[in-house]
Parts: sequence; structure tokens; C-alpha cells
Amino acid sequence: MRQEVTRAHKGWALDTVTIHNEVLKQVKEEITAAPPEGVYIYGLYLDGAGWDRRNNKLTESTAKILFTALPVVHIFAINTTGPRDPKLYVCPIYKKPRRTDLTYITAIYLRTTVSPDHWILRGVALLCDIK
Repeated sequence: MRQEVTRAHKGWALDTVTIHNEVLKQVKEEITAAPPEGVYIYGLYLDGAGWDRRNNKLTESTAKILFTALPVVHIFAINTTGPRDPKLYVCPIYKKPRRTDLTYITAIYLRTTVSPDHWILRGVALLCDIK
């Protein structure tokens, strides 16, 4: 995706293009068209945390609820050389609940009001399959 975006925008260098994401408030059924740039992904489940749809941020998980469905995520590329916001939690995505390097896919950035270290200690991750 980085290469495609770099080719589409004249003057962008591949070294300065980074992948970024935004969690939307919509669910899959509310999306009617493709994004102008990037991709929409859905079907991810939060393990170890909950999701506040109103404020688009991580929250503590609700009692007796193991997994929380995440709304649609828009993944896109931006041209920047600046550092990432240190208040974002770098959340790993795994294929299965068994978290190994063989099931690791990538990481996305989720908004939070508490320190990202809080979620690291809780072991928060996104899963593609919860079975």
C-alpha cells in the first residue's frame, strides 16, 4: 500500500510514507462505498479491553465479556517524517487467540486516555478469529 500511495502522489518519497489508521464509528453494514484512498477492514475483536464507540477510544473491558467487536478500521498511508503520537497504543493483530510469531499480522494504533503502558500490561490485542 505504501508503494501504491507513493506512486499516486508525485513528490512523495517511499521512506517518508507511513501506514496510519483510524477507527470509524460505523459498522460494516453502514459502509456503502470504498474509501478514496486506503482500505477498510472489519471483523477484528479486542481481547483484554473494551471499546468506547462514542469517544473512539479504548476502555476497560466489561465484566464477563471476553471479546469486544471493533468497528470498521480505515487504514491509509500518510507522508510524514514526524514521530507518532506517544498517547496512541500500538495494538498487535493476531490471526488466532494463540499469540505467537506465526499468527502475528501487524499492529495498528488505538486512541486511549490512559498511558499505553496500561494496555501493554493488560495484554490487549486484536484478534481476527476468536475460536
